[in-house]
This record gives sequence, structure tokens and C-alpha cells, in this order.
Amino acid sequence: MILAAGLGKRMRPLTDHTPKPLLRVGGKPLLQWHIEALAAAGVTELVVNAAHLGEQVADFCGDGSRWGVSIALSMEPEPLETAGGIQRALPLLGSEPFLVVNGDVWTDYPFARLLDCPVAPGGGHLVLVGNPPQHPRGDFRLEAGAVAGLGEGEVGLTFSGIAVYSPGFFAALAPGKAALRPLFDAAIAEGRLSGERYEGQWQDIGTPERLAALDADLAGRGRGLPA
Repeated sequence: MILAAGLGKRMRPLTDHTPKPLLRVGGKPLLQWHIEALAAAGVTELVVNAAHLGEQVADFCGDGSRWGVSIALSMEPEPLETAGGIQRALPLLGSEPFLVVNGDVWTDYPFARLLDCPVAPGGGHLVLVGNPPQHPRGDFRLEAGAVAGLGEGEVGLTFSGIAVYSPGFFAALAPGKAALRPLFDAAIAEGRLSGERYEGQWQDIGTPERLAALDADLAGRGRGLPA
């Protein structure tokens, strides 16, 4: 599942008329980078959620056939936050663990390594990265492959927005708006959340300045591709 339903408030005015995952970097929309990377990893069935300017997301995705995948849209009448959006899409995601990636990050993470990732019943597995300048403390610690919370004064790692979840991770969640953090905290307390650290390329595209910097970086590395 690719999460593409956010309002992108910090990206305004760019997101006044374009949903954040369709902002272009390196010659193509952020959403396209994820679709192509997932297809290259062998993922053939995708779910994309949409709310803000959702018709643009739906039009861009189509049925996914131009990338050799099948895309189902989970349309939200209003943004439901991360956990709420995933909960709404559960009927499209099936009964097996599924991979989720935020639509507003850019990464070269090799998604194929998560395709057979074991998760505990009702559990999840998070990909963590080094802390970016805008988030210096991080979110979690890793302890022998288990995700743990941060104590007072501790510095950890940042959740990348890439994860694998069992459908049961969301079993107790009622429909509607819901954030992920309370589910993470409950899973940590019950030993249901594993994790790994990724040392490769990852960026949270949270501001127009970060988008422009990444675009320039990709162009300088020859990573930008024509539309």
C-alpha cells in the first residue's frame, strides 16, 4: 500500500492544486518512484489511498497496467490519518501481511527484502533510518531486532514510513481518523514490533525547500528521468 491521502499543508502553495505524492522530483512524481520500485521488486498488486485532490491520484494511477501492476484505489472522503487510511483499505489488502510506504518520501530502499519478512501475529516490522536534521531525536530504538520507545533524553532512529504489517495490527481500530503512534506503543509493550535500520538513501519531502534540494541532487547524480 502506498499512502497518498495527506493534505500536504507544509508544501503549500505547491499542494494547493497538486496532491503531494504527485509533486515531481528527478523528472517524475514521487508516487511514480514508488510504483516503479515496487514493480521492480516483484510486487504486482498495489493499493493507493487518496483524499486531497484524490481524482488526480486516481487518474494518474489508472489500473496500474502501464507499470505492469494492478492498482486498487482506496478513496477517502477526508484524510483519515495513517492508521485510519490503512484500516479503511484492509478489505483491499487481503489476509496476509502487507508492505506500506509513505507516498511523500524518496528512497532507494530495496523493497524485495521485505516480501518474505516475518511478522508476529497482530504485529509489524518497521524500517528505521538515521535522524534527519528536522527530526534530530528520532522516534524509536532498536534492541536486538525489536523496536523500543525512547526514554527521557535518549536519541534513537527515525521511522522511515516503510513497514510491513499483519492485518491484525489494525484489528481493534474503529473506522475513522486514527494515528499510528498509539498502535506502535501498544505493539511495543506487547513485543509485537520488530525493526531494522536502513543505511541507504531516504528523504522525507516535507517542505518545498527539501523537494527542490532533492530534485537538484538527483539531477546532479543523473538520476532524473524524463516524464
